[in-house]
Amino acid sequence: MTDADSTDGGIVATVRNHVREHRGGMVVDLVFALTWVTVVTVLFQVVQGPNWAYQLCLASGVVAYYGFFTSLSLAKDRQSTR
Repeated sequence: MTDADSTDGGIVATVRNHVREHRGGMVVDLVFALTWVTVVTVLFQVVQGPNWAYQLCLASGVVAYYGFFTSLSLAKDRQSTR
């Protein structure tokens, strides 16, 4: 076995472990992204808005993601302290 083979095996094992540890969070992230893109795409097909606004709405999904999950985390923390 060469050094490249052992390095590739190490990378694959590292990725596999990361996915195994974070599977639930990765699924939630994927569902959020797919939902956001679907809603924005359908909305812009209905209203036929300009392309720059469509791209801006897609990019604002990053802000929406962090805003949603930050507020969810704060709400859970607040509820657990009651």
